[in-house]
Amino acid sequence: MENGIKIVTIGGGSSYTPEFVEGLIKRYDELHVRELWLVDIEAGKEKLDIVGSLARRMVKKAGLPMEIHLTLDRREALRGADFVTTQMRVGQLKARIQDERLPIKYGMIGQETNGAGGLFKGMRTIPVLLEISEDMQELCPDAWLINFTNPAGMVTEALLRYGSHPKVVGVCNLPINTKMTLARLLGVEVERLEIDFAGLNHMVYGLDVRVDGESVLDEVLDIMSDPEKQVSMKNIAPLPWEPGFIKSLGIIPCPYHRYFYKTGDILEKQLEEFKTGTTRAEVVQQLENELFELYKDEHLAVKPPQLEERGGAYYSDAACNLISSIYNDRGDIQTLNVRNDGALSDLPRESAVEVNCVVTKAGPKPVPVGELPVSVSGLVQQIKSFERVAAEASVTGSYEKALLAMTINPLVTSDVKAKQLLDEMLEAHKEYLPQFDGELTHR
Repeated sequence: MENGIKIVTIGGGSSYTPEFVEGLIKRYDELHVRELWLVDIEAGKEKLDIVGSLARRMVKKAGLPMEIHLTLDRREALRGADFVTTQMRVGQLKARIQDERLPIKYGMIGQETNGAGGLFKGMRTIPVLLEISEDMQELCPDAWLINFTNPAGMVTEALLRYGSHPKVVGVCNLPINTKMTLARLLGVEVERLEIDFAGLNHMVYGLDVRVDGESVLDEVLDIMSDPEKQVSMKNIAPLPWEPGFIKSLGIIPCPYHRYFYKTGDILEKQLEEFKTGTTRAEVVQQLENELFELYKDEHLAVKPPQLEERGGAYYSDAACNLISSIYNDRGDIQTLNVRNDGALSDLPRESAVEVNCVVTKAGPKPVPVGELPVSVSGLVQQIKSFERVAAEASVTGSYEKALLAMTINPLVTSDVKAKQLLDEMLEAHKEYLPQFDGELTHR
């Protein structure tokens, strides 16, 4: 690392990559990136070339000696890496459309990180990430694997339980997005704001909020109760919370909690979208097409503002802040997906949780929380049981485990529908689920 660091981004042809490149450029004084390797597969080569060319123009415009390498050879890229980031979509957006549309067909919420859709995205993704983990242990054993691929909680759970490489952290832009939004709504600089996050990825709660060390939780709950000010994200319907519920909950839910606390309302909206062919996946597909047309412009040498419509706001801050804090032994607080190690006493020590961590050169160390409030502990534990069984199904290719994971998820409405949906989704995604090949004839 003395002469600068080598970062490898797997899924380098993603539309998010310019955001990451911008983050590295902004932090070059503190994070000397010598080489950035963008890796993809043959099916993503065209996008990799487009994004790679834009990345080179961005670096040239910034006047930095950062080399951008493009390759389809993952092992070549990994050799000697210091940090490896993963932002993959196995099956590309076509698979996401299936993840969203097929559950809706059965009268269930379709979403890429929750419910049946989240299960299948995880089962397609986890075997590939375990292969990457194995390659890293051989080719760059000292590197940190920083995963941004959803469902990040389930993926991190699988990497911690079954992976060859121990230096794993899951990253999500939701906590930093929430923090930036609340700082704006409170009218304070973000540096003055602290939030005690605890839970799981896309199932995380803000237990307290402080400005200059003083709690402002009541004020934030008032904001959360105001339909004009509530925090949501680009990819989640901004349905207003019931004020009485937020006040009685007494802590801050995240936008994804709408899928569990407002299931009927979300499903009704999704059924309307289903009929018109405008599910979030199809919206994203259109946005992607537009973004890549922009990226092709040889005069473009900055991240276009349209990328924020894609839903990845503050992605680079989450990823780059973590890399910089490890590299610089900063000791600051970040919200990350890590091994629990007793931080949440309600959950197994070896499981992945999303909590505040102190980040040093030795990696993130979770800040002890204790027990979650009884009002949310049960839901968190149910989702963790789903993630664990889903991770096991992903690794073993067990039809029975996949059916169990599907059925115990709270967004799946019956065991009978669970089996019907499982069978249809296994067939739809069979190209990307080779671990289930021997099971499909025994249903």
